[in-house]
Amino acid sequence: MKKHLNTLFVTTQGAYLAKEGETVVVKVDGEVKMTIPVHTLGGIVCFGQVSCSPFLMGFCAENGVAISFLTEYGSFLAKVQGPVSGNVLLRREQYRRADDAKTSAIIARAVLTGKIANCRTVLQRALRDHAEKIDTEAVSQASQRLTHYLKRLNSELTLDISRGIEGESASTYFGVLNQLITSQKEEFTFQQRNRRPPLDKVNCLLSFLYTLLMHDVRSALETVGLDPAVGFLHRDRPGRYGLALDLMEEFRPFIADRLTLSLINLCQVQAKGFQKKESGAVWMDDDTRKTVLTSYQKRKQEEILHPFLNEKVTIGLLFYTQALLMARYLRGDLDNYPAFLWK
Repeated sequence: MKKHLNTLFVTTQGAYLAKEGETVVVKVDGEVKMTIPVHTLGGIVCFGQVSCSPFLMGFCAENGVAISFLTEYGSFLAKVQGPVSGNVLLRREQYRRADDAKTSAIIARAVLTGKIANCRTVLQRALRDHAEKIDTEAVSQASQRLTHYLKRLNSELTLDISRGIEGESASTYFGVLNQLITSQKEEFTFQQRNRRPPLDKVNCLLSFLYTLLMHDVRSALETVGLDPAVGFLHRDRPGRYGLALDLMEEFRPFIADRLTLSLINLCQVQAKGFQKKESGAVWMDDDTRKTVLTSYQKRKQEEILHPFLNEKVTIGLLFYTQALLMARYLRGDLDNYPAFLWK
C-alpha cells in the first residue's frame, strides 16, 4: 500500500523554495526557515507570492512531487509535475468508457451514491451528537429525503436524470447545513452555496477546502495513471478536471464539510479572521488560512477502516485508494466501482 506523505503548504508571502541536495529548502528574505527531505513529501502547494527555483521544480518532477500554485486566497493557478505514470491501455479504456453514455451513467450513479450517502451520514451524526442544539425535525426530514434519493439511484437512470437527483439532494442537504452550526451562530450563517467568489464566511471555508481536495484527488488520479480531465458525471470542458470532480464528490461531505463545521463549532476559526471586499467576496486572513491548513493536514493523518478493503488507512490515502479502485474497475478487475461510503 502506498505510504501517506505530507503536503507542504507555503503561505508566507515572498517565500522562495530551492533545492539543496535531496531536500526542499524554504527561505524568507534569504533566511532558511525550513528544510524538508523530498521523500517525505507527496506535494507542495504555494499560495500567492511564493516562487520556486527551476532546479527544485525539476527535482520535484523527477521524484513525483507535484507543485501547485494558488492565489493568496486559494484559487488555482497552475501545477508543475513530471511525466504521468500508468500505461496507455488504461487511459484508452477510460476514454472509451467516457464516450459510452450507458457506462458513464453507471459510474455517475456510483459516485453520487457515495456523495449522497455521506451527506446523509453528516446529518445523522449531527442528530446523534447535537440533538439538543439543532432543529431535529428539519434535519431528520432532510435525512429521509436523502434516503429517498439514494433509492432512486438504484434504478437504471440516464446521466441527466442522475444529475437532477444530485441537484435535488444538494438543495436538501445545504438547506439544513446552517442547523449544524452549533456555536458562533451570529457570526457564521449559511443560507445557500455560493462560490467564485464566496459571499460569506462558511462558503469561504468550503471553497478553500474544496480547492485542497481537488489538488489531492487530481494528484491521486495521475499517480495511478488515469486522466483527471476525462470524467463520467462531469463531462469534458476545456480547463476542467472532470474525473477529479467526480471523485471529489464522495469526499466533500466527509472531509471538507465536516472540517468546516468542526472549525466553526470548536471556535478554531473566528469571524475576525475573515475580510469582506468591496465586490462582496469574503476571504480569510493569513492566520486563519494557516489554521485551516493545519487542521486539514491533521485530519488527513487520522485512520479509518476502509469499508470496501476492510483495512485501516489514513484519510489522506483515501484519494489514492479510490483512484486505484476506479482504475481496477476500468481495467475489468472489478464488476462495479465501489464508492467510498462513510459509516
